Amino acid sequence: MPLWKQALMTGAVVVAAFVLWALFVPAARPLLTGLGMLEPMQRIGLISAPGPEDEAGGAASGLAPKVVAVAPELREMTDVVTAIGTARGVRSAVLAAEVPGRLVVLNVASGDHVEQGAVLAELDSEAARIALDRADLLLRDARTDFDRLTQLRQSGSGTELQVQEAELALRSAELERRQAEFDLRRHAITAPISGWVGLIEAEIGDLVTSGTEITRIEDRSSLLVEFRVPERVVSRLAAGDAVFAAPLADPGARLDGRITALDNRVDQTSRSLRVQAAIENAGDRLRAGMAIWIELAFTGEAHPAVDPLAIQWSAEGAFVWVVRAGKALRLDIRILQRSAEAVLIDAALEPGDLVVTEGVQVLRPGAPVTVVPGPET
Repeated sequence: MPLWKQALMTGAVVVAAFVLWALFVPAARPLLTGLGMLEPMQRIGLISAPGPEDEAGGAASGLAPKVVAVAPELREMTDVVTAIGTARGVRSAVLAAEVPGRLVVLNVASGDHVEQGAVLAELDSEAARIALDRADLLLRDARTDFDRLTQLRQSGSGTELQVQEAELALRSAELERRQAEFDLRRHAITAPISGWVGLIEAEIGDLVTSGTEITRIEDRSSLLVEFRVPERVVSRLAAGDAVFAAPLADPGARLDGRITALDNRVDQTSRSLRVQAAIENAGDRLRAGMAIWIELAFTGEAHPAVDPLAIQWSAEGAFVWVVRAGKALRLDIRILQRSAEAVLIDAALEPGDLVVTEGVQVLRPGAPVTVVPGPET
């Protein structure tokens, strides 16, 4: 048989199969509608257009397609803002020598927790102790002279001028003694705050100068994190608002925090506001200087929420199938927000509408449908 005859017979078989598929397969009509072929085939008589009585008869005979449809629920729209900031202890201080000297005592090790006022290190204070002893001697001598001259003045042997000079010498000796005592105390290096000791930069025997940093103390019982937020949410922020945080090194460790302070102006270059939040450091897991991921959630207006499976797409955009008065209706939507379990939409829904989640492939506009319970009901 010639090849052209074989091709002609094959084409006739394909056309016949296509017509039979369009006539008897329920899912064919929606597909042909999407391809724009249903109406031309109806015009040339290959497929008859169903009349109202056919649709009613189909529904009465139970031939209407079965779908799973549920009423959309209202959910508040959530605006989530994220940022990254750097953590620092709620308090920190540099431990440094106030006077030059040789380090002779070190009562602390790196990583220790110390209380405020504890003596952590001492410098050689022999010279300061000698100065204090000398001040004690001068003070006792000045007090003796003042007492003697006071008694002489009372007996009429001394003058008022001598008593005043002795009193001045006594007050000067008292000040010298206080100065010597103060200088001695400065040789003891105490913790200015309670917290954890960092790496120690000096060792016993080192000669340190005034201002030499020995270590740093950090109070990390809670951490402060500074970050920036866009100006569009500035009016919705207030001290005390909750934030969620997690270290970038361990994103799964979500922590609760609170906003403690807001800057008094928006940065004109970045159009952002500097915000400070406090995060509890339970278990002492975090350290100052770590990068912290911050999340703030704001609730807005309520919108219909539908199952993600209900969302369909066409060349015109997103839409859903709705069951209204027992018939299928294609409804264009605008997606507002997505999540794993629901999609918030803006659509012309009416009370009593049911959104189809299963069976959308057999639907066509205006056709009757039968709503059946879903697998979970």
